[in-house]
Amino acid sequence: MRSHIHAGFMAATAAALLMSSAAFAQIAPPSPASTATTVTATTTTVTATSWMTREAPGQWRASKLIGLNVYNNDNERIGEISELIVDRAGKIEAVVVGAGGFLGLGEHDVAVPYSQITWSDQPVAASRNAIPPVTTGAADRASQNSDSPRSYPNHADLNMTKDQLKAAPEFKFSR
Repeated sequence: MRSHIHAGFMAATAAALLMSSAAFAQIAPPSPASTATTVTATTTTVTATSWMTREAPGQWRASKLIGLNVYNNDNERIGEISELIVDRAGKIEAVVVGAGGFLGLGEHDVAVPYSQITWSDQPVAASRNAIPPVTTGAADRASQNSDSPRSYPNHADLNMTKDQLKAAPEFKFSR
């Protein structure tokens, strides 16, 4: 009886493998000989000749903007970027800055219009009021390696005092 069950199990497994290989066979890989593969999604057409292979100067990785310190005109750290709000076209509409609080306690988020933020590739000038920026190991290594282009700015600037940012209306995220 065991050999009959075992044979049935093996037959079912073989059939499942054959069905999955048939599904794989239906998906044809792109032809290596083609020079202009076209991918169409709704109304956008992308050809192989327009694929990006590297970041260009002036392009930033959005993931690197999260966590950047925000300073005011007096070089005072007034917050940190916690999120970017984008529209469906990918345009950044607002920069969400964590304001107020101490070590994350009592902090609230403020959505600052993107047009009010300026970006600096240079470190913040030393100031009595400036809090030294907290950096990650990855950021430290990137700044030490001058051969690789930096794919994000050093910090953001906002023409606003710490108290003005704290008093701004809180931004609430949707679920």
